[in-house]
Amino acid sequence: MQTRNSVRPLAVTAMLSAVGCVLMMLDFPLPMLIPSFVKMDISELPALLAAFSLGPVYGVLVCLIKNVLAAIFHGSTLGIGEVCNFLMGAVFVGTAGLLYRRRKTRKMAVIGALAGAVAMAAASVPINYFFTYPVYAAAFGGMEAILAAYQEINPAAGSLLGCLVTFNMPFTLVKGLLDAALCFVIYKPLSPILHGRR
Repeated sequence: MQTRNSVRPLAVTAMLSAVGCVLMMLDFPLPMLIPSFVKMDISELPALLAAFSLGPVYGVLVCLIKNVLAAIFHGSTLGIGEVCNFLMGAVFVGTAGLLYRRRKTRKMAVIGALAGAVAMAAASVPINYFFTYPVYAAAFGGMEAILAAYQEINPAAGSLLGCLVTFNMPFTLVKGLLDAALCFVIYKPLSPILHGRR
């Protein structure tokens, strides 16, 4: 019985990681709102389910595994996008899972998910400014090309930091809120599977 109890979280983590990888591949651009190289997906949803049902460490683990799988099967950015996605996803689900673990109520789950979405949005600025975009610029044509993509949407966009605050941070917040909303819709129906109940 003990072995079964210890294997179940790993099995659920593997299942959610695979689902997260598939959802990551189903990303889509919103070119009227943000440059097309920044895409919308709901791949943090399975990681958030793991964070709430198994704990924050499992949520972060789902983020890691789904990005490794995506880099292997779908990678088109030399792993840069996957590293960025992992870092921001880990902030999101780690924050949400840690707050929920302190008090396992629906109210705290909502607070945790909202706090996680805000934390991910805030973290998107330094992650992109100091890591993702400099590496992208070095690998794919320079910072001027990146800024030009933002200026196609808003000609007044003048600096990378301004673009990240104006475009990426709200976009990332909406992405987190969408994942959170979907989580609360499907968590209860999936609870028997996530918790191993019949």
